[in-house]
Amino acid sequence: MMRSLFSGVSGLNNHQTRMDVIGHNVSNVNTHGYKKGRVTFQDLLSQRISGAARPREERGGINPKQVGLGMQIAAIDTIHNQGALQTTGVNTDLAVVGNGFFVNRSGESLLYTRAGAYSLDADGVLVNQATGYRVQGFQARSNLDGSVSIDTSSSIDDLVIPLGQKQPAEPTENVTYRSNLNLLTPVIPPNASESQILAGNWRTSIKVYDSRGEPLELVLNFFKNTDANGVEIPNQWRVTTQVFDMDTNPIGNVVAQTNPNDVTNDFIVQFNTAGAPQSLIDPINGTVVGAAGDALEIALNFTVPGSDPSLINLSLGTSGLYDGITQFASTSTTRASFQDGTALGYLENFNINDNGVIVGSYTNGTRRDLGQVALAAFVNPGGLEREGETYFSETNNSGQAQITAPNTQGIGKIKAGTLEMSNVDLAEQFTDMIVTQRGFQANSRSITTSDIMLEEVLRLKS
Repeated sequence: MMRSLFSGVSGLNNHQTRMDVIGHNVSNVNTHGYKKGRVTFQDLLSQRISGAARPREERGGINPKQVGLGMQIAAIDTIHNQGALQTTGVNTDLAVVGNGFFVNRSGESLLYTRAGAYSLDADGVLVNQATGYRVQGFQARSNLDGSVSIDTSSSIDDLVIPLGQKQPAEPTENVTYRSNLNLLTPVIPPNASESQILAGNWRTSIKVYDSRGEPLELVLNFFKNTDANGVEIPNQWRVTTQVFDMDTNPIGNVVAQTNPNDVTNDFIVQFNTAGAPQSLIDPINGTVVGAAGDALEIALNFTVPGSDPSLINLSLGTSGLYDGITQFASTSTTRASFQDGTALGYLENFNINDNGVIVGSYTNGTRRDLGQVALAAFVNPGGLEREGETYFSETNNSGQAQITAPNTQGIGKIKAGTLEMSNVDLAEQFTDMIVTQRGFQANSRSITTSDIMLEEVLRLKS
């Protein structure tokens, strides 16, 4: 029997396998997250007719004589090149830019994929919308002090985004004032008219919240300080504090404490000659608070009926610096730039940033981290086994999954609102298809030719 027949058969079979892989690639040209396959060949065993001989004195060496017995598949690789990104605008559509894989859970099994078409199920869990497999990540945890943190060193878990969840009201604890008081503001004289009072007073207000989330208006009035005779004291401003409810009713017993014994609602800000705040002064007993480099802060105490006592820390900057209120011959712009209280809020929307952090937006205007999508990396991603539905599973040769947060350890980042397209290049696949087809035809011709030769041998007898 002719060896070429079996060589031709092996060529036919293996080129058919290569065509199968090419066909699979072409069929998945629009499959999100699909990674193309590649077939490589190698020759099969070679039959030795004669061995090699080393050179001798009277003649040179002789090479071995061998006849090949066909070919075989060396490998069917998965090529994990980056695919192009397609913008979808859907905030739960995710794509990985880099080497990482999304981690999905099916029962107790972990599967890995580059396809990030996700959505929320009825329980608010982020899932693959085609399979229902749950996306894994690091859920945010609430700390004892009320802050929220994400521990990426902890074990991964299902990511839950509880739309409609309540965020409890938070009372205002800190208010920060910034900008400038006009040095040229006129002094309010004794028995001043209403217009003189308006001209000499700089009024600021900001919305703050009590322990029940009730909005209140905190008002500070700044005006030039004077002595008992109505004469201006240089570089001093007197400040009165008031709190009103939303119906403009005043909240009584407001105390601005420069010292523990203070029971008044006002205080004095002393500026230096360079326009920077220098100290705070108790107008009753003259207590001075603040040395160079100290934070100029004052505690504001009041109680709204039916609510817990409120304690607000007013920050006016740092003594000797220009990071708070100042006094220059320029338009008054001093105002409260920050307060940390909130009303009751509901989670109404969310987005996912490049670090995979899911940031929730609440109806009270606050934003809060809800969790972080995890990514997995492998030493040898080519060693992963295809499981169908664009999923891969870990094998002995892929190495164990290294699961961590995006943008760390070179694992890649996440782009929300996009999906990764297949990395199949149709021009390349069609070229391979032509080469494969011609290889198949050539092998069929070798079989046909061998058959003709055998037929000639059979005719010798006749």
